[in-house]
Amino acid sequence: MASASRQESEETFNSRMSTAGLKFGGRFKPSDCKARNKVAIVVPYRDRKFHLKIFLRYIHPFLQRQQLEYAIVVVEQSDNLPFNRGLLMNIGFKEAQKQDRFQCFIFHDVDLLPENDGNTYACPEVGKPRQMAFSIDIYDYKPTPIDHFGGVSAFSTFDFRRVNGFSNVFFGWGSEDDDLYRRLLHHNLTVTRMHNLNTSTIVRYRMFDHQVAEPNPDRMRLFDQGTRRLEFDGLVDLRYRRLSVKFKPLYTHIIVDVQPQIHKTQSYQTKNE
Repeated sequence: MASASRQESEETFNSRMSTAGLKFGGRFKPSDCKARNKVAIVVPYRDRKFHLKIFLRYIHPFLQRQQLEYAIVVVEQSDNLPFNRGLLMNIGFKEAQKQDRFQCFIFHDVDLLPENDGNTYACPEVGKPRQMAFSIDIYDYKPTPIDHFGGVSAFSTFDFRRVNGFSNVFFGWGSEDDDLYRRLLHHNLTVTRMHNLNTSTIVRYRMFDHQVAEPNPDRMRLFDQGTRRLEFDGLVDLRYRRLSVKFKPLYTHIIVDVQPQIHKTQSYQTKNE
């Protein structure tokens, strides 16, 4: 699926994207029509250079064929703390809003590629966040459980603020997406999926091979305590240090130090013990 992009040189691909209208920072607006949606794609990142290269070369033509106005924001965690996916999503949401008024956000793991152009990356309705990556090749495209909300998900900007974003406390693999799903239920939002007989092959994803992440040993305890943190753990309590913002040909690259958040996490744990 991505072999042609891999064979094309970086310079040639960047030139082709520039000719198509892609601006520095990974920003695109159709020239022949007025886009109905202005979408920010937020990608949490650390040490996946090869995956990021393939993802960017694949996703730009995919999004442009859907005639979206969009920007791709890659948020990289620089410190030696365990990876915190939810925290990086929150940071990407906040930093993207400094650049423009996006109607919606798609939170996208770097190792997932949509297989069919019919899989819309347009904005979901307010009140109806969309779970997108529920049919993946490594699981033989069998639907993931109904409460699965990981991989790729779409929110209106209003709804993501409403649920207070992701929890910031999940350092290491696991449970931040389960916690987010519970936040949606708490606010009576309706999770949607494009899943019926007519769309079952449209919403498929391919996942890159990658090393299995080490699970967070505290993830279930933190998840069990999540209802106590709904109002004060998330966008309203975001702590990080922005180290740099670079507008590259294919994406906006934000590097952050999340050390300030670890102190808040420790205070949550102490308070709830």
